Amino acid sequence: MSANEKGKLSASKEAEKEKKSSQEKSQLSEIKFLIRSRIRLIPIWLRIVLLLFFMMLSTIFGILIGYGVIGDGDMIDALKSSTWQHIIDLVEKESEE
Repeated sequence: MSANEKGKLSASKEAEKEKKSSQEKSQLSEIKFLIRSRIRLIPIWLRIVLLLFFMMLSTIFGILIGYGVIGDGDMIDALKSSTWQHIIDLVEKESEE
């Protein structure tokens, strides 16, 4: 083999490596694009609304269980405004003394 042939072989090998690396880069860019352009099943605004809804629901259930089961009262009484007014009056009375 002459030096010219060796140069051609190394040049063709380098060209193949560059071609493979460019193909790999294009595949990586396609994968990154697919990852970035993911379609969400539940939109973000709906997630926030659902989060707020479930937080309110769990707070109401916590109040019902706390007043009805732990506090030995009637669960429905925990939702009445007179019960809350009584609790507020007790807290304000203790803070005035």
